Amino acid sequence: MECCCGLSLRSSASALLSPQNFSTPEDLSAYDGIEMRVKGDGRRYKLILRTSSDWDTVGYPASFDTTKEQWQTIKLPFSSFRPIFRARTVVDAAPFDPSNIISLQAYILVQLMYSKFEYDGKLNPTFVEGSFQLPFSSIRAYINESITPRFVHVSSAGVTRPDRPGLDLSKQPPAVRLNKELGFILTEVVHSVFLLQGEDLIRESGIPYSIVRPCALTEEPAGADLIFDPGDNITGKISREEVAQICVAALSSPYACGKTFEVKSTVPFNEPYVVDPENPPPEKDYDEYFKNLKEGVTGKEASEGSPVPV
Repeated sequence: MECCCGLSLRSSASALLSPQNFSTPEDLSAYDGIEMRVKGDGRRYKLILRTSSDWDTVGYPASFDTTKEQWQTIKLPFSSFRPIFRARTVVDAAPFDPSNIISLQAYILVQLMYSKFEYDGKLNPTFVEGSFQLPFSSIRAYINESITPRFVHVSSAGVTRPDRPGLDLSKQPPAVRLNKELGFILTEVVHSVFLLQGEDLIRESGIPYSIVRPCALTEEPAGADLIFDPGDNITGKISREEVAQICVAALSSPYACGKTFEVKSTVPFNEPYVVDPENPPPEKDYDEYFKNLKEGVTGKEASEGSPVPV
């Protein structure tokens, strides 16, 4: 869904996504707040919850900022919703009751009169004339608990490397060196969805995810020492069995959620890895790898000249 509009300094009406009253009040008292997945435009918005179906009465808004051209997960705890009537705080109003939600509204604070102001006469610092849009994919209640990936996607190392400035192709795996000859398997082709596009769709979906980018897959046993790396930089090999174990571990690890990473073994490519039956490798705690990975790093930063999140 998408909210689109245009406002000017001569406009006195708010830009409002029309609310829809619930047929029966929603009881969200078991939850901690509202979570939204939106693609920001750099402006400041507010979400309003209402506990009364009466016209022109107290609402409970909470404001949130967005980042331009980025999909974001916005979490608004119920404790941040305050009683407001005509842009003024109602000091003696009842506190917000999440067990009796009548309707939900989302609208932007870019208007001349009431909504040009934050609350109690304060100005909205992001007010800008002109058109705007706020695409969003979900609005839902959330609980403060550790979230684990609901979707673990096996991609491939090298998906962002084709056409990367300054890349030494002689040191890259065949899929990167021969991307064009292989039908652009790592990048976008009109009417086709390949690896990077698939990753982007998952990252933008709002589904708790983990994206695993293994280096060259082998039939060797699991157990070798590993290197995990966010972004898209490393080369090497890794056992298929090891990748399967990583995926299973990621499903139950909050440290793996929202992360895209490459993985390889430390064994050189031309050296076979063999397990000694008399001295098998110890079982790995993959959480120790997951927790050291940075969230939000995809490897596209190197091609776009974007700063890497820290």
